[in-house]
Amino acid sequence: MQAADCIIVGGGIAGLSLASALANEMTVCVLEAESAAGYHASGRSVAFAHFGLGERIVRSLTAASLPAFRQFSAPTGAPLTRVLPALHIARAEQAEILADLARVHADFDCTFDVISGAEAQELVPVLNTGAEAVDAAIIDHGALALDTDAMLQRHLSDLRAQGGSFVTGAGITAIERIGDRWRVMAGAHVFEAPIIVNAAGAWADKIATMATARTIGIEPRRRTVISFDGPAETDTSNWPFIKTVAEGFYMLPEGRSRLLASAMDQTPSAACDAAPEELDIAIAADRIAQATTLDIRRIVHSWAGLRSFTPDELPVIGEAQETPGFFWFAGQGGYGFQTSPALAAIGKAAVLGLPFPEHLAALDIGFSDFAPARFAD
Repeated sequence: MQAADCIIVGGGIAGLSLASALANEMTVCVLEAESAAGYHASGRSVAFAHFGLGERIVRSLTAASLPAFRQFSAPTGAPLTRVLPALHIARAEQAEILADLARVHADFDCTFDVISGAEAQELVPVLNTGAEAVDAAIIDHGALALDTDAMLQRHLSDLRAQGGSFVTGAGITAIERIGDRWRVMAGAHVFEAPIIVNAAGAWADKIATMATARTIGIEPRRRTVISFDGPAETDTSNWPFIKTVAEGFYMLPEGRSRLLASAMDQTPSAACDAAPEELDIAIAADRIAQATTLDIRRIVHSWAGLRSFTPDELPVIGEAQETPGFFWFAGQGGYGFQTSPALAAIGKAAVLGLPFPEHLAALDIGFSDFAPARFAD
C-alpha cells in the first residue's frame, strides 16, 4: 500500500499542473491509467494562448496565466512558449463579431491591430480576399504557442523534485471511503490518502461514480487535427496562427513547410481513445480550401482528441457536495493549457482550504464560478 496526503487521478495538464502546485505543501501521488503523461487530450492538443476562445472568465484565466508562462522553462532550460501572433479573420458580414473581439483585446491590454483583408493577405499570401473570404482581421502580437510536452515534463519534474510520485498503468478498479481516508485500488496496487482529486478528463464522471460522488455531466467532445504540406518552395514558419472569428477553422505553421489545421469540430463522444473520422478530416480540408488558395492533395497525418466540458463550459473545481475529501478539477475544455497556471492556483487554494487567489479575485471571479454545487440541480 502506498500512502499520501493527496491522490490525484489523471496525468494530463490538469492533474500534473495541480500536482506540482500542491507538492510543496503535501505528499502528492498522481495516478495515470495509461503508459505516459498526457496520453489522451493533453498529448494531442494544439495548445495556443490567445483571446479568441471562451468567454469572460476563460479570457480572464488566460490573461492571468500569461505572466507565469514567461517564467516557466522546460527541465532542460528551454522555454515552454514562443511568441506566435494570432490572426483572427472575418468576412464582411462578421464585422460585428470582429469588433467585439477587438474590444476584448483592448480590455485585456493586448498589443493588437485591426487590419484589412489585403493586409491579412500580405501576412498569409494564401488567404482569399473578397465578399466570401477575408474582409478584415485582428492581429494579436502577443499570442503564444505552447510546448505541451515540455509543459507536462516541467510539472512532472517539479512534482518528483518535491517528493511526489507519478504512477503509470494505474487504471482504477475501485474507490472506497474508509473512515477519513480514501482507498484507491488500481489493479494489484492500493493507494490511500485523506484527499482525492478528480482530474480524469473525459473519465471524470466515471471516477465520481466509483467514489459515490454526485456526477457533473461532463461531456467529452472530439476534435480532429490534420497535417499537410504548405505551398511548394514556401517557408511557412513565419506565418501566424490563423483562426476564423466564428465557425470555420484554425491553421498554424508546423516547421518550415508544413501546416496544421482543424475545423474546430466538437462532436460529442463517449470517453475513449479518440481517433479521427474521415468525414471530419474532409471537412477540415474543405474549409481550408474554401478560405485559401491551398490545394491539399495529401493529408500527411491526422489525429483526434477529446476535450471535456461541463454543462456551462466552465471548469469545475472544489469539494464535492456530501462527499468530504473528494475534489473536482475537471472540465477544462479546449483551454486547459492556456489557463493552467491560473486554474492550478485555484485548485491549490480549494484543496488546502485557502482564500481564493488574490490576483484572480481582482478579475471579478471566485470559487462560486467553479464550484460543483452550481450543478446540484
